[in-house]
Amino acid sequence: MASMSELHRFLDEARALLPAAVALRRKIHQKPELGLDLPLTTAAVLDGLKGLDVGIARGPSTSGLIVTLNGAKPGRTVLLRGDMDALPMPEETGLDYASEFPGRMHACGHDSHTAMLVQAVHLLHQHRDELAGTVKFMFQPGEEGHGGARLMIEDGLLDANPKPDAAFALHIAPVVKAGAILGKPGPMMASADTWTITVKGHGGHASMPHDAVDPIPVAFEIGLALQTMVTRRIDVFDPVVLTCAKVTAGTTNNVIPETAEMVGTLRATSEAARERAHNGLRRIAANIAAAHLCEADVAIRRGYPVTVNDRGFVDFARVVATELLGANNYIDSPAPIMGAEDFSYVLQRVPGCMMFLGVMPEGHDDHDHVAPCHSNRMILNEDCMAVGIAMHASVAHRFLAEGL
Repeated sequence: MASMSELHRFLDEARALLPAAVALRRKIHQKPELGLDLPLTTAAVLDGLKGLDVGIARGPSTSGLIVTLNGAKPGRTVLLRGDMDALPMPEETGLDYASEFPGRMHACGHDSHTAMLVQAVHLLHQHRDELAGTVKFMFQPGEEGHGGARLMIEDGLLDANPKPDAAFALHIAPVVKAGAILGKPGPMMASADTWTITVKGHGGHASMPHDAVDPIPVAFEIGLALQTMVTRRIDVFDPVVLTCAKVTAGTTNNVIPETAEMVGTLRATSEAARERAHNGLRRIAANIAAAHLCEADVAIRRGYPVTVNDRGFVDFARVVATELLGANNYIDSPAPIMGAEDFSYVLQRVPGCMMFLGVMPEGHDDHDHVAPCHSNRMILNEDCMAVGIAMHASVAHRFLAEGL
C-alpha cells in the first residue's frame, strides 16, 4: 500500500506537471468543440500523450479515446475519466485565451478535466514499474446532452479486456473551496428528463371564448398542478425538481389558438421518484385537460440516469483524498447535486464514484458572487488542477496496490 509520503510525492510531481496542464487547458479552451466529434480536442490529447508507452483505442461512434497504461505486474484495472466537450453559449470572461469560436464556451470545465487527465497519464507513466495492474483513461466527448459515455460503452470500449474493476471521475466546481475534494456515497447527481405537453383545444375569436375551447388557461392550470404534485405526492426525502421552462401559444391578440405547448425538465435522485413523477405528470395533464374539454399529449424523453456512487469506493477515495490533502480538504456533500452526468452510464456497469474538485477563483472565500458552471463568466483557479492530477494518480495507484 502506498504510504502517506508516497501520496504527497504524487502531489509534488503533479505540481511540476501543472504548467503543461495549464497550457493544454488554455489551448483547448480557445478552440471549444461541441458534441460527439471533437477533432481539434482529440488531436490535442494525442499530441499531449506523444512519447508515452500507452495503448490507444477508438470507436466508430465518437472521437473519444481509451488510453491504456499497463503496469509492470498483472492485477486489477481501474478507469479514470475526463470529458472533453464544450457548451453552445457565448463567453464573456475577458480572458486572454477566451473562446475563438462565437457561441461556444468551455463553461463546465471539461477543458480542465481533459488537461488534468492527460497529465495524470504522464504521472502514472513515471510510476508504471510500481503498478500491479492496468489504468485506463477515458477521454470522452458528448457529455453535454449527447450521451458520449453511453456510445463509447456501446462501441465496446469500456468492456474491452481488461474490463475495469472500478471507475473514478473528477468534476471541477468553482463554488467549492479551492483545492478541496467533495463527495458523497449513493446518489451524487440527478437523472435528467425532458418533457413536452401539448394541450389541444379548439380555436376561435378571443371575444367569444365560449364558442372555442381555449387551451391556454388549461396549460396554466396544468403547470400549477404539477408543482402541487411535487409537494404533495413526492417524498421530500426522495425529491424531484420539475420545471416548466417554456410555454408557447397563440399568434395575435384576438385569436384563441388551437394548441398550447409546455416544455420542461424533470430531475430525480432515485428511479422510484423518477417513475412516480413521470406517472403524475401524465395523469395530471390528461385529467385536467379532459376536465376542460381539451386533450393533452404528453411526451417524456428519458435522459441521463441518476449518478450513483458506490459506497465502498467513496470510502476508499475519501481516505485517499484525506491522506493526500489533509482532513480539512475533504468535504462530505450533504445532498446530491441536481445536475446530471453521463458518467452515470459507466457507474451502472462498474462500481466507482464521481467527486468534485474545488476550483474557487482567487479572491473568494465563499461561493457568493462566484460564477458557477454553465455561466458565461465562469472562471477557475488553475493551480487547483495539480490537486486533480494528483487525485487521479493517487486513486489509481492505491486501488491497484490494494489489489495485491
